[in-house]
Amino acid sequence: MTNNSDHIFSNIDIRKLLIPIMLENLLASLMGTVDTMMVSNVGASAVSAVSLVDSINILVIQALSALAAGGAILCSQYIGSSNPKGANRAARQVFLVMTVLSVFISAICLVLRVPMLKFIFGSVEAEVMADSQAYFLFTLLSFPFIGLYDAGASIMRAQKDSKSPMTISIISNFLNIGGNAILIFGLGMGVAGAAISTLVSRVFCAVVVIIKLRNPSQTICVNRYYAIRPDWDLIKRVLYIGVPSGIENSMFQFGKLAIQSTVSTLGTAAIAANAVTNILENLNGVAAQGVGIGLMTIVGQCIGAGRKDEAIYYIKKLSKMAEAAIIISCLVVFALCRPITILGGMEAESARMCFEMTLFITITKPISWVLSFIPAYGMRAAGDVKFSMITSCASMWLCRVSFTIFLCRVYGFGPIAVWIGMFADWSVRGIVFTIRFHSRRWLNHHIID
Repeated sequence: MTNNSDHIFSNIDIRKLLIPIMLENLLASLMGTVDTMMVSNVGASAVSAVSLVDSINILVIQALSALAAGGAILCSQYIGSSNPKGANRAARQVFLVMTVLSVFISAICLVLRVPMLKFIFGSVEAEVMADSQAYFLFTLLSFPFIGLYDAGASIMRAQKDSKSPMTISIISNFLNIGGNAILIFGLGMGVAGAAISTLVSRVFCAVVVIIKLRNPSQTICVNRYYAIRPDWDLIKRVLYIGVPSGIENSMFQFGKLAIQSTVSTLGTAAIAANAVTNILENLNGVAAQGVGIGLMTIVGQCIGAGRKDEAIYYIKKLSKMAEAAIIISCLVVFALCRPITILGGMEAESARMCFEMTLFITITKPISWVLSFIPAYGMRAAGDVKFSMITSCASMWLCRVSFTIFLCRVYGFGPIAVWIGMFADWSVRGIVFTIRFHSRRWLNHHIID
């Protein structure tokens, strides 16, 4: 182990990297909460429709985000090995892969939009289904712009620039909320208005990040996009890291869809309660997730520089930071739970269920969440992506999905079953990832020359 003064990242470097990411995630979740509150004032069917469609949207968003993160890990390792040319070549391939994949997904969803919704959520009320179709139409058009922004933001973070993505995200979120105010309340467009403002804000993100990366003073400069051609060796490396993470995130969201399908049979009140609880749970985890995202850049550069002991050191150090963030965030969000349900105009039954589920999360999340997520971020950055994928997928389906469906359909549990299953999933994953981390086998991967 090197002396603290010889570390690749000083404490100041870590703060400069992590704080913007944490603020970006926090603001995005806060704005998501405000967005849901604005939609909830349209009616229970509107917030239920947004919740159901977002179950699909998040599936796509998480898959694209994981793929972009895979490319960023490759860039980070090249930067750590003092190979900026390799980092630039990798960044161009990340943009190519993300563009092709996101356009393809958007086209498939456009063609299959109505049958997809009816197949997954066919048991919901007719009004909820109509709102779902309108909301999905506009949000699926935003997928290519999400892909481009994710690629650009991940590349910026790989070179320690997390401030630029934060600034872009802040402006975008305010554009989204302002658009909601105009289109939902001013023009009475309901869920369609919410979807259109989301689309516009995502277009803005993609355009700005593309312009930002053209700056030649950066370590990674991506320009002449039209001249990018496939480099199959680099594409294979991007996919080697990104695809397992994408599958992991996709399976995670497929599991949530299976759970959502079960929740949708519990009635509109349960759907609305679970939708708001999901937002609150995301909100109390965003700071710690920001730590994990930043950890990938840190560990990636350590591995690229051949400093494995530092990778271990930073995973331990940032896990402690994430635990502190989780405890504080859970307490703050729990304190805000009742005011949010009141301001959101939730019905009494939905508000009661939401409060009970948030209380359960506040107690259980600090126990198991960090060990089930943060070390895995670091191990993925070292190239140990297949183990994480297999572990997470198995734990998700065996614990979270199966247990939730069992509790709901056999024992008649309400939506609280979702969070009981989630706690079981976090606990199992935390144990497995802790064993893997201490085995050091995750350090035996090579993804750059």
